[in-house]
Amino acid sequence: MKKLVLGTVLLGSLLLAGCVNNAPKGATSSSSSATNEKIIAAGSTALQPLVDAAKETYKEGENITVQGGGSGLGLSQVQSKAITIGNSDLFAEEKKIEDKNLLDHKVAVVGVAPVVNKDAGVSNLTKEQLKDIFAGKVKNWKEVGGKDQEIQVINRAEGSGTRFNFEKYALDNIQVVKSQEQDSSGTVKQIVTTTPGAISYLAFSYFDKTITALSVDGVEPKEENVQDNKWKIWSYEHMYTNGKNDSAEKFIDYILSDEVQNGPVKELGYLPVADMKVERDANGVVTEK
Repeated sequence: MKKLVLGTVLLGSLLLAGCVNNAPKGATSSSSSATNEKIIAAGSTALQPLVDAAKETYKEGENITVQGGGSGLGLSQVQSKAITIGNSDLFAEEKKIEDKNLLDHKVAVVGVAPVVNKDAGVSNLTKEQLKDIFAGKVKNWKEVGGKDQEIQVINRAEGSGTRFNFEKYALDNIQVVKSQEQDSSGTVKQIVTTTPGAISYLAFSYFDKTITALSVDGVEPKEENVQDNKWKIWSYEHMYTNGKNDSAEKFIDYILSDEVQNGPVKELGYLPVADMKVERDANGVVTEK
């Protein structure tokens, strides 16, 4: 009887060992694998607050790094596979990038508006006045109903998607005056807040009481005006991947989930794509949904 029991135990041990040894080489648990994944999302600083917020509540365990640098950098670096996700305020086609391997994921819509130092004394400009200011033709706020104060134009650097969209939809691509240029939306906001007479432009997600967001032709920069294109200065927020990438796409799917779309997207001043009443293509053509 003792021999029978011993034989049974020994047989069970051998079977168990066989099961372990037959496991695929290099196989690990899903939680361990997820922890070792690295996602680098870089580019648009207008999209950065949303991606940062989503990263904090994402439960898959990936090591996610979020960086700025501008939409141009995001697109070029994801194309070269230097990063995992290229964040952009632009369609790749708008930067003359024709690459069938780049997959576009529209995760939100962002409005952009001209912003001024709170002491400028204006809250509304016509589109022509706005263009004259950025062209350098109007140099003092008193010329457009504000204080007797010199206008200080603050621009974004080349490669900025926010700059591209503002010049395209607010300024009709006029030649803008040479002025101070900044790489990030956060820096622009700080400078406008602290510089008398300053004007620039920011995504709605950067608005607060420290700056004045201007209406244009009497239309306020509000989400509901973006939805039906009454406010025309807006863009999609894109997250581009280079081919299929399961880890990156899981993270993007999370940003598109109801949890994020009805939470951080709205809380941070973006609009869910699903809430838009119109669509816009890479050529700027707007159609009703």
